[in-house]
Amino acid sequence: MAIRPILHYPDKRLRTPGKPIEDFGPEFQKLVDDMAETMYAAPGVGLAAPQLGESLRLFIIDIATEEEAASDLRVFANPEIFELEGEVLYEEGCLSFPGIREDVVRAERVRVRAQDRHGERFELQADELLAIALQHENDHLDGKLMIDHLSLLKRRLVHRNLTRRAAEGAVAE
Repeated sequence: MAIRPILHYPDKRLRTPGKPIEDFGPEFQKLVDDMAETMYAAPGVGLAAPQLGESLRLFIIDIATEEEAASDLRVFANPEIFELEGEVLYEEGCLSFPGIREDVVRAERVRVRAQDRHGERFELQADELLAIALQHENDHLDGKLMIDHLSLLKRRLVHRNLTRRAAEGAVAE
């Protein structure tokens, strides 16, 4: 397992939609393990393959955020959210937007179909943090980012802030 670098906004690769996963072999298994290691080190509750520059329809989630809580790592390959209910406002963060937290409106409950790390199909109904994380990570697979859910003014402010930080980081290197 290896910790991989996470792409930060405004990296254009974050806008590349993921391709369906067809091979669940050793390379895929290593990617899932690397993603988990990277997510836990960040730390975060979810990570999508496009955030690592891998244009695949894959994300992982572990909402067991308490230090003593058992890991609840879930793998979602080729996910499809097919039912959304209600509406909730939640302050979201994103590993590709370091230091940024913004209120985002999401569906309160969702149903998703996906494949696990071995290619087995499953369905899941989710609410609360899991429903929000599913929608957030699934957006990454379509090249959609947290910033796309913000008002134009907030989008511009976040863009300006992160673009300035990226430029300062490039100068510091």
